[in-house]
Amino acid sequence: MFLLLSLCVWGLLLRGDAQDGAALWRGNDRSGRCQYTFSVPSPVEASCPQMGGPEVENLKARLSLLEVLVARLTGGDTGGPQGAGTTARAQSELQEALNWAKGEKRTLQLEKEHLEQELQGLQRRMEEMRRETERLRDRHCPPHTPIVPPSPPLHDSGLMRPAGGSPPMSHLMTRPNRQGDSSSLRDSEWQFGPAGFQELKAEVTEVPAPDGSEENTGLGCGELVSVGEPVTHRKAESIAGKYGVWMQDPEAVSPYGPNMVWRIDTIGSDVRQLFGYDDMEQLSKGFPSKVLLLPELVESTGATLYRGSLYYQRRRSRSLIRFDLASESIAARRDLPHAGFHGQFPYSWGGYTDIDVSVDEQGLWAVYSTSKAKGAIVISQLDPNSLEVKRSWETNIRKNSVANSFIICGKLYTVASYAAPDTIINYMYDTTTSRGKAMAIPFRNKYRYNSMIDYNVAQRKLFAWDNYHMVSYDLRLARQQAV
Repeated sequence: MFLLLSLCVWGLLLRGDAQDGAALWRGNDRSGRCQYTFSVPSPVEASCPQMGGPEVENLKARLSLLEVLVARLTGGDTGGPQGAGTTARAQSELQEALNWAKGEKRTLQLEKEHLEQELQGLQRRMEEMRRETERLRDRHCPPHTPIVPPSPPLHDSGLMRPAGGSPPMSHLMTRPNRQGDSSSLRDSEWQFGPAGFQELKAEVTEVPAPDGSEENTGLGCGELVSVGEPVTHRKAESIAGKYGVWMQDPEAVSPYGPNMVWRIDTIGSDVRQLFGYDDMEQLSKGFPSKVLLLPELVESTGATLYRGSLYYQRRRSRSLIRFDLASESIAARRDLPHAGFHGQFPYSWGGYTDIDVSVDEQGLWAVYSTSKAKGAIVISQLDPNSLEVKRSWETNIRKNSVANSFIICGKLYTVASYAAPDTIINYMYDTTTSRGKAMAIPFRNKYRYNSMIDYNVAQRKLFAWDNYHMVSYDLRLARQQAV
């Protein structure tokens, strides 16, 4: 019938009876068959009512694609064992993808909040600088007052003028102090010459407390008294180093010496490179002497070094791994019982910091939380060879309420904020007495995003990773009181 109708129209066009706009097309359809189509303008209707159009066709195509995806996810026929298995596997993959997306969303939200805080800080600083500039512009310069050269010394004063025309007291000002440091006062900072403004500067050097004092730096294993200002050693080269961990082995094993410094940049989905530097100077220059490729991916910034092995959490799991540096192989692997992981109980800054491994004078530790502890910090001492838990303590401070923690002499200390430039160490838990208490020791986040803080037993300092920067802090500990 279709062919007959097409031939009739073709005949009309040949006879010239379709001079009013009728048209005939010939072409292949989607299956490759030849198809004739024709169109004739309506003699009565000016326009046709909308019956679909490109939008509807696009919608049909998307619905067809969605039906195909749903069929693939549900495994087609879910009535059989194979279909049911496919459905369960697809649901598991979707749930894992959803959990990952939630974690990434939380990390991005924290990053956004941090950037907004930085922007507000910069805006405040710009406003302060603008006001200071206006104040200095309006202030009149003080009148120039020449300095009158001193009169010659009196002979009966007991002072002698040194040879070479030096001022009468310059030999006293260059005499070393009792520590052998002549930098306290120098000739170059006070010279009698032409009239002009000169300033006398004095440099104050802190003298260590004598052995009989109650407190001293680097001695004893008492309670933390104070933390010094951060000292910057290196800035990471790329976005992969916004978060990271750097460390030293307090009991280094051949072939690596005690001065060796190790570093891991922890941004990315494939974190497995361990960089080694011969010493702190090579770290500051950015010249690694060794790069090891770890067999298992690293989760976050909670790694540490001890007795020739790297201890770290395997990505997306509660498994702890002991990686032997000498043989470059895994020496032990064990799950940390009931520990939360991959965003269940992190520190307040996020970053999947659920398990934090560290070392102090008493050995290897893990800081984490469990569902039973309801998010409170749990401290476990680990066997460094087998990774078995030797003993555990449950504190009463929630892990996600603090920015980070570190352990010194068996005492856990927590930091209140990771972004505030001036924050405090707000809590201490002593595993010896199984008691905790609040405290308020000033602590500075110089670069306003501190993602890692660990105690370095080798140098008895804190090592931290603050917004791309590797920094260290001097410590002051009280003497251990006799029991």
